[in-house]
Amino acid sequence: MSIEVRPATVFEDVAALVGPKKPTSNVCFCLSYRVGSKENLSLTGQARADRVRELCEHDPPPGVIAYLDDEPVGWAAVHPRRDTSFARNRLIPHVDELDVWSLWCFRVRPGYRKQGVSHALIEGAVAYARERGAPAIEGYPVDNGGEKVNLTMAYVGTRRLFEDAGFKKAADTGSVLDGFPRVLMRLDLS
Repeated sequence: MSIEVRPATVFEDVAALVGPKKPTSNVCFCLSYRVGSKENLSLTGQARADRVRELCEHDPPPGVIAYLDDEPVGWAAVHPRRDTSFARNRLIPHVDELDVWSLWCFRVRPGYRKQGVSHALIEGAVAYARERGAPAIEGYPVDNGGEKVNLTMAYVGTRRLFEDAGFKKAADTGSVLDGFPRVLMRLDLS
């Protein structure tokens, strides 16, 4: 099995991975950390999809996609932190003044889980951020200590997933998800 990770420039592939099953639904599309709260709440139905389509045409695009034989099987949101709500988030600290990138959302399609897609997504996101000149990349996963994480809340990843990719814990956060504390994991790219 050879997984290829590419920038998320094809809207249809993004929609297949993080779009709602019902196109008029007002959920997901991985916008909650990407755009401001007001805009996120105001985007409904087709306008939400149109905003994501627009993001796919921006440089840099909204994330990366894992492909298996040209089939989109996984998603990771990665972007310069300054352009996300993490730049203003009071619960997720800033470690320093570096213009870091954030990696915060994973989605692997059913039928492809537990096959290394999440690991490939982290590796691909790191490579993409490095290629774009990021000095470091951060993630904000749960520190679940090996306990099972509710699949709905597992989108942030786990501390172990990030450690397996070479990230180190840089700080505690004030954020808790599904009863687990979130930690700031960081990888220096310089």
